[in-house]
Amino acid sequence: MISFGTPQPRKRPSLTPMIDVVFLLLVFFMLASRFGVEAHLPLQVAGTEGEAPYSGPPRLVDIRPDTLHLNGQAVAQGALAETLTDLMDHPGDTVILRARDGAVLQRVVDVMQSLHDAGFTALVLVE
Repeated sequence: MISFGTPQPRKRPSLTPMIDVVFLLLVFFMLASRFGVEAHLPLQVAGTEGEAPYSGPPRLVDIRPDTLHLNGQAVAQGALAETLTDLMDHPGDTVILRARDGAVLQRVVDVMQSLHDAGFTALVLVE
């Protein structure tokens, strides 16, 4: 009888190349994807050439970490647009925004977005 020797156990395929490919794909898709939605808020910078001179009653919004002040008087964020409307002839009038006392940028952007959603188009950010 012919003997072929003892049968050897089958070698298991190495998973290392497959794991490398999976990690490369993971890195590729993480770098290629967008994790946030970009928003664009039109903003004027104070002191630029060609801007119309400021006219009308003062419209200065002080943005603080937890409160808003319109011309020195505290106002709720929900009532800010309505209060500003009383001071303006039309929504295209200038509204001056000023961040105070360590207000974070996200708070400033939230106030700007709420005013923009209410129809105010001429927002000026000052230091």
